[in-house]
Amino acid sequence: MNAGRRVRIVPWHEGGLDLLRRTNAPEMMVHLGGPESEEKLLDRHRRYLLLEAAGPGRMFLVELAGGGGPAGTIGYWEREWGGATVWETGWSVAPEFQGRGVATAAALAVAEAAARDGRHRFLHAFPSVENPASNAICRKAGFTLVGPCDLEYPKGRALRCHDWRLDLGDVTGLGSNDPA
Repeated sequence: MNAGRRVRIVPWHEGGLDLLRRTNAPEMMVHLGGPESEEKLLDRHRRYLLLEAAGPGRMFLVELAGGGGPAGTIGYWEREWGGATVWETGWSVAPEFQGRGVATAAALAVAEAAARDGRHRFLHAFPSVENPASNAICRKAGFTLVGPCDLEYPKGRALRCHDWRLDLGDVTGLGSNDPA
């Protein structure tokens, strides 16, 4: 099955707050500094709702192609990196959907969306070096490992990451998603 047909990404909407709460569990946030407070979740939700209008970038809910409600989150936004402006991506998939190719399919779909946007050549992902699952998703989605790097995430906390890069000029027809 084409990975892009396993999921569809839909623009962030009010219903995303419930998913943010579900994925804010300690086991989901272990590589990201731990769970966030309700206040921070509400702030994140508001930022996601406004991202496209405030831009540039977009946040999406990841849904299984056959239905069943949101399975995760993914998006892309601008970051200054290596002397250039690039897209950055990040995702979260609820535990009951992990290990089924959902995150890889979502990464392919969001790469297509970022490529269609046309503003930047590269899409980067920065998973923790201690997060084998997210690093494997990058590899499966066709990203190239650039190497280790240090980021601050959350604010005030150093995070050792891998810098994965995808050339959006090479992204055509990875999946069948159309995140209108």
